[in-house]
Amino acid sequence: MTAPGTTPGPEGSARATAALRALETVHAGLTAFAGWWPSDTTTDGRYRPRAAAAGQPIGSNTGWTTSFWSGQLWLAWQLTGDPRFRDAGLHQVADFAQRLEAAVDVDMHDLGFLYSLGCVLPWRLTGTEPGRAAGLAAADHLMARVLPSAGIVQAWGDASDPTQRGRTIIDSLMNMPLLYWASEQTGDPRYAQAAHRHTGQLRDHIVRSDGTTFHTFHWDPVTGEPLHGTTQQGLADDSCWARGQAWGIYGFALAYRHTGDQTFLAASARCADAFVDRLPEDHVPYWDLAFGTGSDQPRDSSAGAIAVGGLLELAASSGPGAAPEARRRAADALLDALVQDCAAPPGVAGGPLLAHGVYDMRSGTGVDEGNLWGDYFYLEALTRQALPEWVSPW
Repeated sequence: MTAPGTTPGPEGSARATAALRALETVHAGLTAFAGWWPSDTTTDGRYRPRAAAAGQPIGSNTGWTTSFWSGQLWLAWQLTGDPRFRDAGLHQVADFAQRLEAAVDVDMHDLGFLYSLGCVLPWRLTGTEPGRAAGLAAADHLMARVLPSAGIVQAWGDASDPTQRGRTIIDSLMNMPLLYWASEQTGDPRYAQAAHRHTGQLRDHIVRSDGTTFHTFHWDPVTGEPLHGTTQQGLADDSCWARGQAWGIYGFALAYRHTGDQTFLAASARCADAFVDRLPEDHVPYWDLAFGTGSDQPRDSSAGAIAVGGLLELAASSGPGAAPEARRRAADALLDALVQDCAAPPGVAGGPLLAHGVYDMRSGTGVDEGNLWGDYFYLEALTRQALPEWVSPW
């Protein structure tokens, strides 16, 4: 199995080897995951079938992370041209379309993650019309979560849930590209306008003065007044959850790509500076940026992988704060640390690409395990380095 473009000079040889090793594991997953969807995280280093949820049996397409497996298949196809990856990814499009039609576990802002990777990317790469149709339907579902008074997209739960109404989270930035794409496809500006307003609200309220971020922020659902920031997965309300900070780097940079709004570029740069400045000496982030070199706290390799993508996106931008060369150097240092210290053994059926991740430290979920989003963004980073003309799902 070969990966086009992954034979650079000595500086990138470790990354090239890492890409090939990751492809071995994705290939093993074609058999390991046949007939079922993998869980969010590994258990003792192996993915298991997803637990029964939302009235669906074990192994069903539920939750917010399933498309990260689909995304790995499409990255593998771009790297290798092997039709087995393409065919597996196309087979999954129908499952995502059916999930939306049956309204199975779709009360979430993560429709952007699910359908950008599971349906829009297959359409971009192969022209599959079912993927385009499902992506547009998902964008309509996402629009139903907009709270007009505050101009935000509600994060969790049914839109009428009083415990969740008025709350959004920093992860939501990565779901906005689905709305920008929907406006491009339909000519209807409402999708892009909603994404732009939502991102502006996070720029103004979820990013603190020092460039760190709240995980979640609350607005008054009636008046739209901004209230306060909290955390759901970080150490404390006033600390900085590492994965959330990484979403901020990438999400604001993507918003700049889609809008040209320089304030989004500046927000991404501020998030990037705060993240990089708080990395430990070995460059693998702890699960919260409150911890530094010498701490015995768990690392979150997935935060590092997401940050690499964000830094590379920022480096590809032009404007104040983009600082392309510095961003590329920071991305390289992060990615090289992940390759050296966190890459999982290759070719293991049901194994992760990236070890030492954390899903939710506060609940003890997926601590020091692999996870689907870490695997995806790790392979995305390796693909971006290997294929400058890769097709982005975002």
